[in-house]
Parts: sequence; C-alpha cells; structure tokens
Amino acid sequence: MRKIGRQVHFIGTSEFNPRNGEGSFIRLADGSLMFAYTEFISGDWEDDAAARIAAVVSDDEGETWGGKRVLFEKPENSKNIMSFSFLRMNNGDIGAFYIVKNEDGTDKIVLSRSCDEGETWREPVNCLDCLEIADYYVINNDRVIKLSSGRILFAAARHTVLTEHKDFMPGEICLFFSDDDGVTWNKSGTELPCPFKGNPDGYEEPGLYELSDGRIWCYIRTSLGFQFECFSSDGGENWTQPEPNLFFSSACSPMLVKDCGKYTVAVFNPEPEHLLREESEPWGRTPYVIAVSTDRGKTFAKEHVFYLEDDRRNGYCYPAIAETADGFVVAYYHSNGTEVCLNSTKIVKVTYSELESVL
Repeated sequence: MRKIGRQVHFIGTSEFNPRNGEGSFIRLADGSLMFAYTEFISGDWEDDAAARIAAVVSDDEGETWGGKRVLFEKPENSKNIMSFSFLRMNNGDIGAFYIVKNEDGTDKIVLSRSCDEGETWREPVNCLDCLEIADYYVINNDRVIKLSSGRILFAAARHTVLTEHKDFMPGEICLFFSDDDGVTWNKSGTELPCPFKGNPDGYEEPGLYELSDGRIWCYIRTSLGFQFECFSSDGGENWTQPEPNLFFSSACSPMLVKDCGKYTVAVFNPEPEHLLREESEPWGRTPYVIAVSTDRGKTFAKEHVFYLEDDRRNGYCYPAIAETADGFVVAYYHSNGTEVCLNSTKIVKVTYSELESVL
C-alpha cells in the first residue's frame, strides 16, 4: 500500500504543554485557513487537566503556518475546554463548538460565535440545555455538520453516571440538532444503546456525514474491531439499528469522513486490537490510513486506501480535515516517540495531483 501526503506543520509539546490536538479547520473570509486545537497548559496530559483553545493560520493553502494565538481561555471554575469543532453558520458567523469540563462535573457542549472572523467571540450557548438529566456526553473534534437543509447536527456518546460509584455506563448515541442556526437546540427522539456484551464501553465517539441521496451516515467507534454505522432518512430524527461496517475495520479509535473537492475521504486506524499486537505500538492506534471514495461516500475500495502514517513506533488519532485550493490537509495526534499517542499534532497535505496519480 502506498503512502501519500507530506508534513506541512508540527505542533510539538514541552514540559508544561504536554498535549496539543483534537482540532478543526475553518476557511476565513480573507482566504486564509485557521486551525484551532486544544492546548494543555498545566504539565498534565490527562483529559481533566487544564487546557485552552489555541490557533494557527496559513495564508498559502496550508503550506506554511504562522505563530500561535489563544482563541479561548478556560472559564473560571472549569477544569478545561477541549474537543473543538469549527462550523460556518448559516448567517455567515463562525461557530466554535467545544466541551467545557466543569469542576462540579456538569460538563457542557457549547457554541460560541464570531461575526468578525474570529477576532472576538460572543458568550457561549449551552447546546445541552434541552436535557433534563446531566449525564456525561462526549463529542469529538471536527464533528459538527450542517445539512443541505440548513439544519445543524451533531452526534454525542452519552455515558450515564452512576452517582453512588462514580462509574460511567456503556455509551449510547444521542443526536442534537438546531433549526434556527444554533440559537436553540433539541435532542432527537432516537437513542442508540449498544446491545453487545463484549463491548464494555458501548458506542463511542460518533461522527456524521450527509450522503448524496440525503441520508445521514453515522459511524461509531467501538472496541469490537470495526466502526459501526447507522443511517437516518429524516434529517437525524430516526435511525436504523447500528451494524458493523466490514470495510472499516478499526482499533478502538475514532474515524472522520469529509468531502474534499470531488472526493470523499475517511481517515482511521485500520487494524483492530488483537493478541499479536506489539506492546510497543502506542494504544494500538497505528498505522494511519486514508480511504478515498470517488462517488461521494457511496462506496470505498481497498485499492483506494493509502497510508498517511506507516511507522508503527508511533500512534495517531483524532483527525481533522479541510479542503484547500489544490488538495486537502489532515491534522491528527502524533505520539512523537512517546508511549502516549495524545501528544503532538501533525498536519499533512495531500494534493489532488498526487492523489490522482495513484487512483
């Protein structure tokens, strides 16, 4: 299998900044490309450690990137903010979605907006205000989508918290949507619990993609060796029962699917956990591949799968994808020689000319 893409930027770590990642791209009005990501700032890389949202900008279609600036500091009385997604809103604002992890355990998924291309931001709206019970909801980076109808939609994994034991129950998929450009939010009536006893974490870290026939494809991380999938034909209100997608074999790691020009690309770890894995492979999240569809995600073929990373000494996960004028960029965690794959962020660029030479 061939390897494609080349490194255009690397956001490394330091003693008091041990983790940078889980980002998202947005095209700005002046034509530049902004990448925002979670920057951990306390010396601790764990999910509950102090973190804020930082950003870098490219003025040349992702070839080079400028210096870092801070977009959002974590609010007072919060542990951190993380899992960032950009979205161009229907009214032209930039939408910034992220998790606020509060000290009291009442985590929120919020939306903040900018009407001046990211220079200033409004007070965030809590997208989970529609809920009566505050369970633990997980949404990943670069995950919020806008349908052709204008509806804004994201999927989250809900882990019910058993208060007595502080244990998280296996994940169930929940869908949240807004039909007024993010002002108010509603929860879909369908919830998707995982029925498989061999998957103690349940369904995790879902993503969404709108197919050309109008259906919405939800793909789901599991520990069962494959990405599972389900579909909605009514804008996310009702869903089919999730089943394994036998093409997307996978480690227990998230996948991301996006359109880039005339192609649809899926980035994922292709190998499930198995008994013969080398212990040195960071969290099993290696190698890293990109599958390319030429019919808007309707089909994917083995001959159109390429390595982004084939060095098994490192691990890779939590991708973000954005189109450029001459191709696309992919950003993801890179373990950078450590045992922890939640470490640095690498940005690679794939040009359409390179892709067409191997398709």
